[in-house]
Amino acid sequence: MRLTFLGKGGSGDRDCPTLYATDQDSFLVQGWRTDQAGTIEIPHLLPGFADPDTFIGATMTDTGRGTFCLSGRPVTDDETLGRLTLAVDETAIEVPKLERTFYGAASPRTRR
Repeated sequence: MRLTFLGKGGSGDRDCPTLYATDQDSFLVQGWRTDQAGTIEIPHLLPGFADPDTFIGATMTDTGRGTFCLSGRPVTDDETLGRLTLAVDETAIEVPKLERTFYGAASPRTRR
């Protein structure tokens, strides 16, 4: 899986949480482990690093403390995991990358 760094934030001394675009029309999201397999916790700001006109295609549940819980497919590929800097309390998941759809008017990029 090829990764393109999009942004990180939430932890001052480590590389987590981090958002990457993949070459498989998905996002790889690195975040803090939770008690549920395939579910991580990320700061509210992280989805803002998504590619223009795209969004994370998975349900994010607000924790009430400035973070979301997000579920996806656990990343288990050793080659991909080897490119991430994961602390003991961190893991990575893959979630769909969806494109924004504009209804009723021209999209902002096509207006003149």
